[in-house]
Amino acid sequence: MEKLYEKYMLVIGVGGQLLYYLQAYKIFASKNSENVSLEAFLLGFISVASWLIYGIILKNRVLIVSNIFAVIGALSVITGILLFSK
Repeated sequence: MEKLYEKYMLVIGVGGQLLYYLQAYKIFASKNSENVSLEAFLLGFISVASWLIYGIILKNRVLIVSNIFAVIGALSVITGILLFSK
């Protein structure tokens, strides 16, 4: 049962990080980041980067994989904000 739940959490963990990719897509497609908060996404990045480090320390595959997706997504949004801010 534990292995099955671990697989479930991996799917949920990765899927939950899609919000970063949706926001990044919107920024890059519109070439506009006017209403997106850099500070909020920097805090989000710090949070998911910290969880990634914690996952690495624990050697927890679910935390590592889901937070790798999150870190890349958060950096994509931050990059878009910096590129397309007015």
